[in-house]
Amino acid sequence: KMKKLLVLLFLFNVKAALAQTAENIIIITTDGLRWQEVFGGMDSAIANNKKFNQDDSAAIFKKYWATDAVERRKKLLPFYWSMIEKNGQIYGNRNYGNKIDNANPYWFSYPGYNEIFTGYPDTAVNSNSYPPNPNTTLLEFLNKQPEYKSKVAAFGAWDAFDRILNQERSKIPVYSAFDLYGEANPTATEKTINAMAKDSYKPFGEAECLDVFTHYGAMNYLQTKKPKVLYISYGETDEWAHSGHYKDYLNAANLVDKWIQDIWNYVQNDPFYKNKTAIFITTDHGRGDIEKKQWTDHGSDIKDAYQIWMAAMGPGIQAKGEVKTNQQLYQKQFAQTMAAILGLTFTAEHPVGEKIELNK
Repeated sequence: KMKKLLVLLFLFNVKAALAQTAENIIIITTDGLRWQEVFGGMDSAIANNKKFNQDDSAAIFKKYWATDAVERRKKLLPFYWSMIEKNGQIYGNRNYGNKIDNANPYWFSYPGYNEIFTGYPDTAVNSNSYPPNPNTTLLEFLNKQPEYKSKVAAFGAWDAFDRILNQERSKIPVYSAFDLYGEANPTATEKTINAMAKDSYKPFGEAECLDVFTHYGAMNYLQTKKPKVLYISYGETDEWAHSGHYKDYLNAANLVDKWIQDIWNYVQNDPFYKNKTAIFITTDHGRGDIEKKQWTDHGSDIKDAYQIWMAAMGPGIQAKGEVKTNQQLYQKQFAQTMAAILGLTFTAEHPVGEKIELNK
């Protein structure tokens, strides 16, 4: 009996050790989504402002309003505030002193994505038109590991991701903006997505497509190519905010939440991914709130635009829900945190911020 018990204990410990890390990771960013909406739902002061409500405050209130902030955030991000809250960890609610900041001094996109993926808030990276990233990203590092070689891919609505992730040097497929899926031999599905993107409404010009094309391109890749590391960057939350379109901004965030749910449901029903895959969700920068009219903007001249948030769920991530600890974290810690989710240590030629402990 003792022998049997020891064998069972051994097996239990092996299983516990295995669950300490994920085998695959899906990284999701939604550009410039404010922590204020993530944790408090829609802001009635912005929704009531004629300058921002697209003459339809009624529609915003009908879809997203509740007197209680917890109810409001659930209306905006139902998957985030049910499944992820129950099974993962959510950081960045400054109402509890749980703070995540950009460590870079710029508080806009390229510097933010560089910080997320390199763990290094490089002050030289100071422009959205910056050349191909000289710093090694986590994606490039993973693509050099035998178990991840050629199993890393990225999809971004914005064309700058070719430079941010240094597609040329890293040899990672980066599908950005209106890049065609399927190269020389597109499947029927890829042909359809390509044709729809080409003929679509292009409110942001040729530099950025609507998120729906990025999402379905990424989903199709996930289902057919089975990458072990997939990055998806949605852009509309930032674009509609810059336009001052609060309704579109909220609807974009709501749709990203639905898509994260679709991704998770797919992953948890596919034998290749099921119970072996983590998701990590964050943003590149915050936006103004101290002065309400500055919600549309960000950058170092907007005094609270450095405030961000993150969430993670999957193997090796304890179910802590909304983390209400008084603490100061930084975006530069994300790269090492994601590496740790996979049981790895990210090393590069530059300094890398220390990981956030998700497993204790």
